[in-house]
Amino acid sequence: MAPRDELLKSIWHAFTALDVDKSGKVSKSQLKVLSHNLCTVMKIPHDPVALEEHFKDDDEGPVSNQGYMPYLNKFILDKVSHDFDCQEFNKMCWTLCFKKNLQQTKLFISNDDAFKIWCIFNFLSEDRYPLIMVTEEIEYFLRKLTEAMGGSWVEERFEDYKLQLNSKQQRLNAWELISLVGSGQFSKGMDQQTLSMGINEVYKELILDVLKQGYMMKKGHKRKNWTERWFVLMPNTIFYYVGEDLAEKKGDIPLDGSCRVEPLQDKEGKKCLFLVKSSTKSFEISASDKKKKQEWIQAIQTSVNLLRQGRLAPHREARQKRRDLRLKQQAEQEELELRMKELQTANEVKQYELENLRKIKQQMEEKVAQKSTELQQYMHRVRQLEEMYHQLEGALEDERRARQDEETVRKLQERLLEEEAMKRAELEQIHLRQQQAISVTVAEKEELEKERLAKESALQVAMKQLEELEKERQGALQQYQNIKKKLEDATNNTRTWKHKVAQHEGLLGLIQPGVKGHQNITNWGPSAFSDGELRLKEKQWQEKKKQATPAQ
Repeated sequence: MAPRDELLKSIWHAFTALDVDKSGKVSKSQLKVLSHNLCTVMKIPHDPVALEEHFKDDDEGPVSNQGYMPYLNKFILDKVSHDFDCQEFNKMCWTLCFKKNLQQTKLFISNDDAFKIWCIFNFLSEDRYPLIMVTEEIEYFLRKLTEAMGGSWVEERFEDYKLQLNSKQQRLNAWELISLVGSGQFSKGMDQQTLSMGINEVYKELILDVLKQGYMMKKGHKRKNWTERWFVLMPNTIFYYVGEDLAEKKGDIPLDGSCRVEPLQDKEGKKCLFLVKSSTKSFEISASDKKKKQEWIQAIQTSVNLLRQGRLAPHREARQKRRDLRLKQQAEQEELELRMKELQTANEVKQYELENLRKIKQQMEEKVAQKSTELQQYMHRVRQLEEMYHQLEGALEDERRARQDEETVRKLQERLLEEEAMKRAELEQIHLRQQQAISVTVAEKEELEKERLAKESALQVAMKQLEELEKERQGALQQYQNIKKKLEDATNNTRTWKHKVAQHEGLLGLIQPGVKGHQNITNWGPSAFSDGELRLKEKQWQEKKKQATPAQ
């Protein structure tokens, strides 16, 4: 049976997958389904009322992971026995979580290979949540996988990948590890089948605790015949099957601290023989060659020695050592950091004390400078007082002289005041005369103002008359322009009519009998009328013109 910590890791994945909105809580109905499935695969009697009874004091809302843990420990994990199938348990938890987190279309591995990598992640991940795998365990797994595929480990490639992990705090979760292996980054040149076989080999060693496996011949206990079997060495048992597909199990050899493994001499035509003695039976086995014989003897003896010492399987012991080493390094790092903090704190205290001493020194220097400045100011004040004393003596002398001058000035002022009183009386007389003159001037000013107003009124009337005359002039000018335009139109009409009359009379002249006499010649030939007739026509035309002009 897997340790409780490993079971909890698989259950954590299932619980997290049910937390759809990533709130850290799952509804009670989903927890009922999860609990029922766990009880089924672990072969534990399921109590459907236990969950409700356990959370009867809670509200109707969902339950957190911390709230579910007491129920899980009390009603499920504490009742687990050794007869349930861990692979089936892991498959159930995998089924609940892989669809939500795994994008299968982008990977070059099957779903079964992804499940095996998921199990390996749970085995190698740290015992804290959320689950992560540190860089050291990633390198360990990739080295194992490369060796299982028959490839060579490229240190530079992993160093480049570690540089990429620095931005992610040098850790991966389960789905990132599956994506890393499924991308083929560390299996370049290998086909999918080789990668799948390598994953299966590592899975068998780390998860199924398969220490060694292979075909060998086993001698029967009853018939004493030799039969080929597929042997699988586990930490405390050797199982043998008909074939490597493990479909039909033929038996097992239990191992404990009292077991022994011994090489045998060749006999009955069989070579590379060795004997495994358990507490109940002895088993004679034949390997294919001496190398395989030695490998099997050494592997079985190692398992027996571990059982005698009560130690774990080699890979589990190595994992624990790596974890202990990391914890030790972490503790040393924390101790170093604590020491550095203490030194830093002590340094800061010393710096603070030095700063205080510097401040005290500076304050003392400032006080000395202040006292020196005060002394200088005091001496300067004394000198000022001495100067002021001398100035005061001079001022007193000046004051005495000023008093004498003041008396002289006072007498002068009295005389001036008397003269001023006389002048003031004269000015009052002048002022009275000025007031009288001003009264006369005001009356004259009022009369002039009235005359000015009358003249301004007359000027405004004249301006209005001038504007009216200007308007009349503009109207007369407009009439003149209209009459002038009519006259020009009449003149043009008269000219037009003259021309028409001339043409008309010319045509009539052609059909009138002419006078036998001198005939005028025009530009167009002989004229149609004589000079007398022309003068008569002109006279008539002038009369018509005079009659037409007054009419217009």
